[in-house]
Amino acid sequence: MLNSKSIGNKIAEARKKINLSQAELARQVSISPQAVGKWERGESMPDITTLNRLAEIFGVDLNYFSDIFQADQVETTTYEKAEAEEPTPKQRKRFDWNWDMSRGNWTDADFSGLKNLKEKFSSSNMKNCKFMNADLSGLILGSNNIELCDFSSSDIRDSKIQSSNLLNNQFNKCSFIDAQFLRDNIEKCNFSEADLSGAEIVGVNFEHNIVKDVVWKFTTFKRSNLSNIVFEGTLEDCHFEHCSFYNVKFENATILNTFFKYNDRFKKVQFINCKVDSITYAFLKNNQANLAGVTIIQ
Repeated sequence: MLNSKSIGNKIAEARKKINLSQAELARQVSISPQAVGKWERGESMPDITTLNRLAEIFGVDLNYFSDIFQADQVETTTYEKAEAEEPTPKQRKRFDWNWDMSRGNWTDADFSGLKNLKEKFSSSNMKNCKFMNADLSGLILGSNNIELCDFSSSDIRDSKIQSSNLLNNQFNKCSFIDAQFLRDNIEKCNFSEADLSGAEIVGVNFEHNIVKDVVWKFTTFKRSNLSNIVFEGTLEDCHFEHCSFYNVKFENATILNTFFKYNDRFKKVQFINCKVDSITYAFLKNNQANLAGVTIIQ
């Protein structure tokens, strides 16, 4: 027995398990990222040929997508295992996160190892808090002020961060796969070694942030202000549109299949020892970039 909602949930779960963004999965099965999004929301369902291809990519049997086998195939969760073993009160405290942190003021708190936070700290103020190695996937933030907090090595994929102020936070080695940033102010944060594959950054002030060794793949910047940023490493299948650039450098970067259009002050962007493919070069030239430091990959 197959149903679109169940299949969508299983596609999303399997995709995240192997660290693929929706856009990357779409490319492997030759469809649009929007189609993958519709699958995962249960709005449509792949045909049997595509299901076979998905099973190959995820390394699962085709029966994985059938509800008939769900009870036998779903692994017992850590919490269920703990319940079966009659956990101590201390263990129960560790697993019980049913409280709500939203609309609160939190200072010097250690929330490392949190799981399933979701919408539980919207509209809150956070300062000097720790969230290291937390599972914050699917997190929804709205109107938050977060300052001097440490989210190192946390899973923040599929999150939605809106109308929030993020200042002087540590996001190094975090996963922001398929995250959405909308109308945020993000300043002086450390994103070193973070994965922003498939992330959308729209209407954001992105200023004085450290982005060393970040994974930029299918990452979108739209209508955002980029200031005092150095992009390096590889940028692949990225998108910069209607953005404003101030004191921005692309240095020792390889830029592939990346779209630049209608950007402001783009002539001032510095390209230092950069390599690009022909399509990216065309986009840069059309956006009136200074191409003195750019070499086309033959």
